[in-house]
Amino acid sequence: MNKVILIGRLTKDPELRYTQSNQAVCTFTLALDRKMSRDKREEAEANNRPTADFPRVIVWGKMGENASRYLFKGSQCAVDGRIQTGSYQDMETGKTIYTTDIVADSVEYLSNSTQNERKDSGGTNTYHGNNNQSEGFFEDDFSEIQDDGRIPF
Repeated sequence: MNKVILIGRLTKDPELRYTQSNQAVCTFTLALDRKMSRDKREEAEANNRPTADFPRVIVWGKMGENASRYLFKGSQCAVDGRIQTGSYQDMETGKTIYTTDIVADSVEYLSNSTQNERKDSGGTNTYHGNNNQSEGFFEDDFSEIQDDGRIPF
């Protein structure tokens, strides 16, 4: 079985292109934080070892066009798909380059704002709940944190 489910944030805006047969293909890279204890993370960072993985995601067709339209750098999304490996010859060096990609079967947008809202709000993403029953419930215990749009790792 070849099945993968990932949740991460885009490292840059998605790239949309079309094949010769006019099939849309969108690619983007997700930042996936490795689950580590604080001590292990600090040790890895001190030794210049990675604390995150950055797989390339490929989304085909209408779903790819939508991903290109609604996702942007910093967006959080969930990808359900499969791993695809391949290789090619580097034209300059002649070396074989091996690739590992995630081919998406579905993409779910988890960020609570669109690119236009993000631009209008100066880069802040704020959640405004609409459950009137709980209004005031958390007022004394929690303070709102402003999101500056940066990837947290």
